[in-house]
Amino acid sequence: MKTPTAMTQHVKYYASAIVVPLLALAAVTYGVGELILRWPTGEAAVNRALAADRTSLLNTLTDYGTSLSDMPYIVPLTAVAVIVFRLVYRRWRESAFLIASVWGQSLVFLATTELIGRHRPPVQHLDPAPPTSSFPSGHVSAAVGFYCGIALILTSHIRDRAARVVIWVLAVAVPLNVGFSRLYRGMHFPTDVAWGLLLGVCCVTVAARAILYRRAEPRPRPQARTAADGRRGEGPVDSRTTSRPG
Repeated sequence: MKTPTAMTQHVKYYASAIVVPLLALAAVTYGVGELILRWPTGEAAVNRALAADRTSLLNTLTDYGTSLSDMPYIVPLTAVAVIVFRLVYRRWRESAFLIASVWGQSLVFLATTELIGRHRPPVQHLDPAPPTSSFPSGHVSAAVGFYCGIALILTSHIRDRAARVVIWVLAVAVPLNVGFSRLYRGMHFPTDVAWGLLLGVCCVTVAARAILYRRAEPRPRPQARTAADGRRGEGPVDSRTTSRPG
């Protein structure tokens, strides 16, 4: 059982290693969003070009693509992964990291998107528009937080180089696929997707440094006994056994 002092140290550590960086990331996200709103980007032309070239096949494929990070899928998938990692590795480190990675980006997204209030692209939307604003892309940041978080856990336990490459190729491909799907379906501007990618990467990095790659605290070494302690442990000295000067 941890002492109050140890608990206080843990609270201070996670506050400085996770909470403070996420607050800073939220502040930067808000600032960037406000700058985008005030600075004409002209990126709506990209959305119009994608909307003009829509096909029934791409409509179907991007529907599957965007669903890879829909909230009804990400939440239960995260819960299942947390349980599996706890059972497989017999510790909470990997599971705690994944929770921090996924929910960290979600908290930053929710804390900033309504304050920024960016409208959706001026094209036909192929998906129902959620109540949140366009900036940043929560779908993309969630995809990075979950799939890249999973990849980081797996590759930290796998030594085969080919397997590690395959895992990371898939993990990177999913957020990129989600990002293109959101652009194609008229749900986000390019800067929304770009910042969603960066937001997800930052949250994975913060969680990994704070939890997954945290060094174990060294155990305190037992203090060496002093000469006085040794003499106290020897008991009283029998005066009859001591030598007398001649």
